[in-house]
Amino acid sequence: MRTHIYVDGFNLYYGALRCTRYKWLDLSALFRNMLKPHHQIVAIKYFTARVESRENDPGKPQRQDFYLRALRAHCQEIEIIEGKFRTRKSRLPLVEPPHSKVRVLRTEEKGSDVNLAVHLLNDAWQDEYDCAVVVSNDSDLAEAMRLVREQREKFLGLMTPGNRHPSQDLTEYANFHRKISRNLLARSQLPNTIPGTNTSKPEEW
Repeated sequence: MRTHIYVDGFNLYYGALRCTRYKWLDLSALFRNMLKPHHQIVAIKYFTARVESRENDPGKPQRQDFYLRALRAHCQEIEIIEGKFRTRKSRLPLVEPPHSKVRVLRTEEKGSDVNLAVHLLNDAWQDEYDCAVVVSNDSDLAEAMRLVREQREKFLGLMTPGNRHPSQDLTEYANFHRKISRNLLARSQLPNTIPGTNTSKPEEW
């Protein structure tokens, strides 16, 4: 069964990887470990955006760059599709008294969910896959999944990062559902140094 996998990178990170030792994740190995042998993984599309440096963590962009380079070098099925971060000034109310507003810098990731939905739909219409696996818990993707399931009659899987309860809006259109456990993450790590390259796992990773 020709299988495409669509990974919401930030949903995966915040749902399953943040504050763990498993961020040096081999996506190819993870999905091979999670799917049955009849799934032929043709493509893994990883949707993310370049993070920005922060005063308390200036090395964050460099660590992300090492990881993306490692994925490209080690996972031949991978395609990385980048959205953008936008930081803007905003005024937000305080929860505690006095009930005044304060100015804050608000950073939002733009594009990944839309890009994922567009690729999921376009690849279905182009008959690029028999099965699509969505790695996310973002209910905004439900309509794209519905169209793929009902209009193109494709087989759909859902993989939920971490122990969160899966979105019912998504499971409604999934033929099967899996949770990405820490045990699976531990079994699916990239080599500390990617063979044939000078890309290595950062010490702070």
